[in-house]
Amino acid sequence: MRKVNTQATLRALRREGVSTLTRLGRITGLSRQTVETVLDELTERGWVREVPPDEGVMGRPARRFEFRADAGHVVGVDVGGERIVASVADLNGQVVACERAAVSEEAAAPERLAAARRAALACVDGAGISRTRVLAVSVGTPGIVDRSGRVSLSITLPGWTGVDLAGVAGRWFGCPALAANDANLAALAEHWRGSAQHASDVVYILVGHRPGAGILIGGRLHRGRSGAAGEIGTLRQVGWEDAAMELGARELGAKELGARELGREGGAAEVFAAAGAGDAHAARRVDRYAENLAIGASALVLTVDPDLLVIGGGYSRAGDVLLGPLRRHLAELCLSAPEVVASTFGDESVALGAVRLALDHVEGEVLGL
Repeated sequence: MRKVNTQATLRALRREGVSTLTRLGRITGLSRQTVETVLDELTERGWVREVPPDEGVMGRPARRFEFRADAGHVVGVDVGGERIVASVADLNGQVVACERAAVSEEAAAPERLAAARRAALACVDGAGISRTRVLAVSVGTPGIVDRSGRVSLSITLPGWTGVDLAGVAGRWFGCPALAANDANLAALAEHWRGSAQHASDVVYILVGHRPGAGILIGGRLHRGRSGAAGEIGTLRQVGWEDAAMELGARELGAKELGARELGREGGAAEVFAAAGAGDAHAARRVDRYAENLAIGASALVLTVDPDLLVIGGGYSRAGDVLLGPLRRHLAELCLSAPEVVASTFGDESVALGAVRLALDHVEGEVLGL
């Protein structure tokens, strides 16, 4: 009963922000004395602080409390093909610092892991946070990641299959660590604070030169038996990766760009910009890419019948230049095409989703929520 009372009080306090004993008692249905006992204990444990009364308050002011979001922190890391993104957040999920680092696409697994560690440590140290205050770390990466946090299959990162990503990350701060597929974490981020906050069934597609997809059903992440749910992009017949390479790596045209070869996402950004400026050749290339993307997306849409399709990753910054033709092709392929929106966070969504996963662990295993 003591644990139940503590959970109820802590949940209510986190929702309220700053609250009095009377208010918390009304919300939880607990007596004022019980709430006061719970809060005094949580204050002693460092999870709650008493807020001083406002100046000028006459008489005996009511005792007010707030949850200490700075009592600990979590770290979310996106380990991608060409970059590392690390974010540190307090226990309310407020991101207080972010660190980015480049990494070679051909980097071996030890080199990539070392770069991720440096970025995570630099992020925490740069924010002035003690490393001992990191309560959990979570890492997102391309490929299939099993429930233990081990990469069971990666076809994009050299030597990445078999890496115990959670085990390695746990040693960075000496705390619990988790790992998951990048598109899955991006889907979590969108549902938490982004474009999919009010949707229940969601398909999220991470678009770029390394595509992927995540699925939420009933607001919960659907990983599947082995963690491979949504990995339709691995089917060569779908052709997502080839289409992304064609969009970003082939020359746009002598007139527009001096016949120079473009590179990956940077090249794709220039194609999108030219299409948005009215260039017909670039618009045709975007349309071909959108049609190819719609083929794989429609398979997911026809299977899940989601409320929302979210397009994220680097290419999502193109906005309606990409989403417009994608919506048109989906309408041709699907029995009932869902609403299609761009990600709120773009290429920051994976690290933010990793923050959310780490917070889930802390709330469940440390705070008992």
